[in-house]
Amino acid sequence: MHRRHLQEIPASSSNVRNFTWLGDSSKTLDLLCGMGVSPMEKDPQDTENTPQALIMKITQPQKRQRVKEREEVFVIARRPRIIRAPQPGISWDALPDELLLGIFSYLHLTNLLRVSRVCKRWHRLSFDESLWHSLDLTGKHLAKGVIGKVLSLGVVAFRCPRSCIGEPAFKKSRPLRLQHVDLSNGTISVTALRSILSRCHKLQNLSLEGLLLSDDIIRSIAQNSDLVRLNLCGCSGFSSEALQDLLCSCSRLKELNLSWCDFTADHVKVTVGHLPSHITQLNLSGYRQNLEISDVKSLVARCLDLTNLDLSDSVMLTTDCFPVFQQLAHLQHLALSRCYQICPATLLELGKIPSLKMLSVFGIVTDSSFQLLKESLPNIKINYSHFSTISRPTIGSKKCRDIWGIKCKLTLNHTDGL
Repeated sequence: MHRRHLQEIPASSSNVRNFTWLGDSSKTLDLLCGMGVSPMEKDPQDTENTPQALIMKITQPQKRQRVKEREEVFVIARRPRIIRAPQPGISWDALPDELLLGIFSYLHLTNLLRVSRVCKRWHRLSFDESLWHSLDLTGKHLAKGVIGKVLSLGVVAFRCPRSCIGEPAFKKSRPLRLQHVDLSNGTISVTALRSILSRCHKLQNLSLEGLLLSDDIIRSIAQNSDLVRLNLCGCSGFSSEALQDLLCSCSRLKELNLSWCDFTADHVKVTVGHLPSHITQLNLSGYRQNLEISDVKSLVARCLDLTNLDLSDSVMLTTDCFPVFQQLAHLQHLALSRCYQICPATLLELGKIPSLKMLSVFGIVTDSSFQLLKESLPNIKINYSHFSTISRPTIGSKKCRDIWGIKCKLTLNHTDGL
């Protein structure tokens, strides 16, 4: 206990205004104002609440000094510190690695990088391969060296379309674990892309839509013998010889999109002559003058298992192709949009294909004949979709983070960046 004498409270002033905290009036006023209490001015003619006036009325003169001394002494006692007993529980250090990994798996990429700086153990667990299995960096700007560090952490599924990717700057030459990659419509140099793909030997799904390639890149893709889906829509910069090496090496291809590439007639001849025989979905749209009826015949004779075929924007095709299409016993979706030499009335012959379920003929069928065609082919959906889904990684809403049915768990928030 500590005792401290404070100033006497004069009778002619307000209690609140003249009370002092530890002998310092300025601190007292600041404290009261900080608590939201305003000092009040006393009415000179009102003495009802004045302690001294009240004491003078009810006490005898001989006892007045004792009361005054009692008022002069205030005891300010410090509250004793409460010592709390330790609460029962488990420390973070006592949690097993498996449980911490389960907790970390719910974090966004930015938060995962933050917890990696807590301690050495958390740093080690934050970069465990199980947390980096699938990564989504869509629409981000990746500075030099970032992509190399990220992919070296054991990423298997990597979604990074519409991104600006700097040089990877790999520190080690070991192969990457990548199996599913989407780099569509991004900004990346040929050198950087070749550096990434040259380290990939286990690719199953790959989308490079809209990118500038080279023969070295095409041959790097060819070393992935397990490749199932390949999307090279709108790509350029590679020769027909490199394309032939790719088609001959990737014999397990099921879905291939080579639409609107910078192809010559030689590219088209190589494609239809070396397609894997087990391919089921093929997009060769966009070759107005280079794709002929003879090419379609060679293509169908080689790939009888086709279920989805898109030959849109090929103005050299006529109704002579229809008997060829009837040879495809498993054909479900046929796209002939803007093949202007095909007469709308002859489209009824396509109803002879029993397996056909969808038909895209945009630009051929007018609004007046569309309803008639729809009624004549009731079991076939006419012009159901404007866009081809062949080999494309993401279908549907822009909010979808799946690539080929694989959900990318590790993502960045919209406000985050690298």
